[in-house]
Amino acid sequence: MHIHILGICGTFMGGLAVLAKQAGHKVTGCDANVYPPMSTQLEAQGIELIEGFGPEQINLKPDLFVIGNVVSRGNPLMEEILNRGLPYTSGPQWIGEHILQGKWVLAVAGTHGKTTTSSMLAWILEDAGYAPGFLIGGVPMNFGISARLGGADAASPFFVIEADEYDTAFFDKRSKFVHYHAKTAILNNLEYDHADIFPDLAAIETQFHHLVRTVPGVGRVVVNGNEESLKRVIQRGCWSDAEWFGDDAQNDWALTEHADGSFDVIFKGEKAGTVRWELSGAHNRMNGLAAIAATRHVGVPVAQAIESLGRFENVKRRMELRGTVNDIAVYDDFAHHPTAITTTVAGLRKKVGRARILAVLEPRSNTMKLGTMKDALPGSLTDADLVFGYGAKGSGKDALGWDLGAALSPLGAKAQAFDELGTLVAAVSYAARPGDHILVMSNGGFGGVHQKLLDALGAATQK
Repeated sequence: MHIHILGICGTFMGGLAVLAKQAGHKVTGCDANVYPPMSTQLEAQGIELIEGFGPEQINLKPDLFVIGNVVSRGNPLMEEILNRGLPYTSGPQWIGEHILQGKWVLAVAGTHGKTTTSSMLAWILEDAGYAPGFLIGGVPMNFGISARLGGADAASPFFVIEADEYDTAFFDKRSKFVHYHAKTAILNNLEYDHADIFPDLAAIETQFHHLVRTVPGVGRVVVNGNEESLKRVIQRGCWSDAEWFGDDAQNDWALTEHADGSFDVIFKGEKAGTVRWELSGAHNRMNGLAAIAATRHVGVPVAQAIESLGRFENVKRRMELRGTVNDIAVYDDFAHHPTAITTTVAGLRKKVGRARILAVLEPRSNTMKLGTMKDALPGSLTDADLVFGYGAKGSGKDALGWDLGAALSPLGAKAQAFDELGTLVAAVSYAARPGDHILVMSNGGFGGVHQKLLDALGAATQK
């Protein structure tokens, strides 16, 4: 089958393209911006890329057009497809029908931690010899790739997928994850997000309820018992086995934290072992606990899962150390929601003690650009010593629709806002001193600010 993918350079659609190619399909694609690293990764797979959405691309005569959710009505290629009555489908539906059919799907849903927990799941299964396939919205360092069919011969029956609640396509407003038909589903957490498509938390809870409805009776949902929102979801109906994890010892799965970051895994009131690893933060311990519980469902012994997590190397852009100059460390993290920012800063604080943390933040998600979460920003950054916010002004698609400086004002003199990247880099590098930790947080490329900061720090050292 020849498929032509509209919006191929997004993380999900790019992963779909790789899987489709590995499955033996001819794959071409287009996007508004075709540039590295995604473009080079796809071209290395022998996938032809076209810049833009020109209607002449119908002359490629694919068997099927696969539509990413960045495509909307008015897109010239999409309009031509519709006018001519050509066959098309969404990315999640194509994955569900052509990749996941017949697989034991382990899906990870939640407002936060999907990528990290999916990576932990895939690694535990890999380390235990299950050779899973996976599609993850990041690059697990244990694998170096974000998607594969599974094992050397792609014959593994197990597939791990990051289950996003964002809508499927302009013609299918259900959440992506209803297409995956998970047999094992992790419900990691749930709070309000995606203000561009969901009016309130109750609307997202309904989508999670739809996910639970798709899990078969022989399946299992692994649910965070700390979350009242998820308790409400399960109360609406659950037709499969449910296991709960959380801080409360009444959960099926609980943990006891140690000062060095390790933690004991408690199952049904009994200690099952101790995870010893390099990761920090309460959120990562909860992610790990959920992954252990989920892999037990497919037959991985708990002791094996605990041992495997000790060899887990995290995910790119999850507290990733990008470099150190003059004893000043620069980290990259994907945090962009206030809750994720809070846990990320807290995790670094526990790691570095009293050393200074310089938080550099770009609020660029759709929810943040709408200003829905702006009042929660100061509280999420209180544990940082200095805060540098970046928000482009104007009416462009990347511009904030609100005043970042005013939003950060409750932090007083320790916070500054910038609308020009070079000025921000200069301010951060001027403020930094040996022993500091610069924590960059954004769900985008942030204009390559990480390397700009390292270069600026290096230049200052040479003076």
